[in-house]
Amino acid sequence: MIPFSDEELEGPVKESLKAIVPMLENDGGGLDFLGVKGGVVYVRLTGHCHGCAASAQTLKYGVERQLRVDIHPELTVVNVPEGESF
Repeated sequence: MIPFSDEELEGPVKESLKAIVPMLENDGGGLDFLGVKGGVVYVRLTGHCHGCAASAQTLKYGVERQLRVDIHPELTVVNVPEGESF
């Protein structure tokens, strides 16, 4: 169980994502932070990351790993595809 409220997580998550975004941008991609609900971080992959075959690995081993190291080991990340609502 994550010992933080969604509101408490929002700031640290945004800060942590700042470390990931340059890596994605170097490959022509990007990431939009959508919010936190129930301890789950919702993002939208953009640019070349949108629809990329490696996007699941990017989320799991890049974004989620960074958030778990920086904030809490039980955080999870979900990509919300373009056209779907958060």
